[in-house]
Amino acid sequence: EDKAGQILEEGINEAGAFSSWLAAASAYSTHGVNMIPFYIFYSMFGFQRIGDLAWAGGDMQARGFLVGGTAGRTTINGEGLQHQDGHSHLIAGSIPNCRAYDPCFAYEMAVIIHDGMKRMVQNQENVFYYITAMNENYRQPAMLKGAEEGIVKGMHLIREAEVKGTDTPRAQLLGSGTILREVIAAADMLEEDFGVVCDIWSVTSFNELRREGLEVERWNLLHPDETPRLSYAEQCLAGAEMPIIAATDYVKSYADQIRQFIDGDYRVLGTDGFGRSDTRERLRWFFEVDRNFIAYTTIKALADGGVLGNDKVTAARTQYAIDPDKPNPVSV
Repeated sequence: EDKAGQILEEGINEAGAFSSWLAAASAYSTHGVNMIPFYIFYSMFGFQRIGDLAWAGGDMQARGFLVGGTAGRTTINGEGLQHQDGHSHLIAGSIPNCRAYDPCFAYEMAVIIHDGMKRMVQNQENVFYYITAMNENYRQPAMLKGAEEGIVKGMHLIREAEVKGTDTPRAQLLGSGTILREVIAAADMLEEDFGVVCDIWSVTSFNELRREGLEVERWNLLHPDETPRLSYAEQCLAGAEMPIIAATDYVKSYADQIRQFIDGDYRVLGTDGFGRSDTRERLRWFFEVDRNFIAYTTIKALADGGVLGNDKVTAARTQYAIDPDKPNPVSV
């Protein structure tokens, strides 16, 4: 305990730790004291192990932050099946007042926490936050001006393609969490190797994009005589050149949540299958979410759309060492 708050170390006792979090997260109601607790845990050991208590937290109108690290199927690379999380965001998304985010950069994390503090303390809203975190070492860029709104809503453009001519092949690349860095690397490879330019979007929350999209869809259903509204995902990608490739460190269902709000060729890469121990590079190759698979999938999608010839697909398969006979990671 210190003057600024409390630090509780519950040991290997997820239920006890979450119960402590619940007590603090509901103190505004039971004791008239505003407390914003942070419960930090292996993401795989969060919602998967204390899912019923997390749902109780929603029912109790708890306020606070759940921080799942080291998040993602390929990021905690030495722990194998039991620790490697590919689905916690889907569980979090089932709780109506849980706001779940998968940021990549420090400034995104800061904006999300600031938004949570404002909503839970200043506005006294009964919501709580789940944020996944990574422990890889990588350069942290400065935040682009005006990015805050998109970060909170679920996606923002971090790099716009430099189109060099009307016939320049172009694609949209969406990345989440640690795999956003693979997306950025894939975009660089595509431009250098095949002259394909890409807009790069950081998707901080496919859950929030879906939640807002469903709200807009419901409004349109109930207001047929008024001008239909567009979801935030539709607004971001309106008029964007296809295809759209989304890659995350979670099962494909995570990024697939927004498919109904995208008008065009939308392809998803994810980490379906059991976790295993290996290097991060090998795991991302194994689950087919690394920069090579992202780049190859983009070329294939452009060829399917008639923008590139099939010879480019063959060339990309060779260039990026894609084995057509590689086992499906779900089956091994």
